[in-house]
Amino acid sequence: MSDSAIDQLFSTMGSATTPEAASELLWQHYGLSGRASSLNSERDQNFHIHGDDGQQYVLKLTHPAEARGVTDFQTRALLHAASRDPALPIPRVIPRLDGEPYAAITLADGTQRVLRLFSYLGGQPLHQITRSAAQRRDLGQTLARLDLALSDFEHPSADHALLWDIQHSERLQPLLAELPPGPQTDTLAAFVAHFRREIQPALAVLRRQVIHNDLNPYNVLVDPQDQVATCGLIDFGDMVQAPLINELAVACSYQLSGNANPLDTAAELIAGYHQRCPLRREEVLLLYELILTRLCMTVTITGWRASRYPENKTYILRNNGLSWDGLQRLQAVGRDAAQAFLLQVCGMKGQA
Repeated sequence: MSDSAIDQLFSTMGSATTPEAASELLWQHYGLSGRASSLNSERDQNFHIHGDDGQQYVLKLTHPAEARGVTDFQTRALLHAASRDPALPIPRVIPRLDGEPYAAITLADGTQRVLRLFSYLGGQPLHQITRSAAQRRDLGQTLARLDLALSDFEHPSADHALLWDIQHSERLQPLLAELPPGPQTDTLAAFVAHFRREIQPALAVLRRQVIHNDLNPYNVLVDPQDQVATCGLIDFGDMVQAPLINELAVACSYQLSGNANPLDTAAELIAGYHQRCPLRREEVLLLYELILTRLCMTVTITGWRASRYPENKTYILRNNGLSWDGLQRLQAVGRDAAQAFLLQVCGMKGQA
């Protein structure tokens, strides 16, 4: 996908489909009847379905600018992960009446979209619960299970261009040019330059695979009874093939504390992940700056999109303030101290 296509995918909105029309599509393509209600989404249009059969589903219409190969990639990855680890708490792809996992359809406005249906995962969103060490460790282990299940998955579109892809953070440059000038934008621009000079070359030698790439608290569901067990990992729309350590960098950027060492809480997630999917020393040494890169990315992209879509500003900016605060506090820790701490978390001795 070209940079112009990336811009179109993130800077244009898909045409709106009514819940009534979604219910009609559900019946036409899946032979199911039910009541549809809209769900928030950055790019796709999603509906929560309360089926007359007593089941719940998520009906998804892709953004018209999304490449068909990318949709196939996401769908096949879910099917693959479920086959490798049947107990993984991820959405299951519901086949159409013809047995296919999805189909391209033409809507009333003439746009072509891909229609998919997924199982609906119950649970309490992570952002609504009180965090705990046990919960973070369980989340780290569940994320590791997902990555192990995806470790042998390959697809022609796995390397597709995605704006939310740490390894290509140089793509933030034109977005920064659209942000208001000032100290915040200067800080973000300086870090992007540092990324291109110091971090990006080091990523080239790390192990790579398909990753979820968006484990933010809105994409994690927790058992509402014990508030510890992860019972859902959702929204696989940002999947990409990338250095494996980027998976943890994304997840950790949403697990920082307000303490002198913001990494002390993220460390619990890292330890859980490392227990199931052991990290390598060279990956741990890059993790601190990759977390900073993700925070920089979140502040930049959400600020840019909110200025274009003020009507969806509240949803778009839900992680912006926390990310900017985390970026500043994490930078204050310093690379050497952070690397030494993260090596200790993973039981690796010696200096960085």
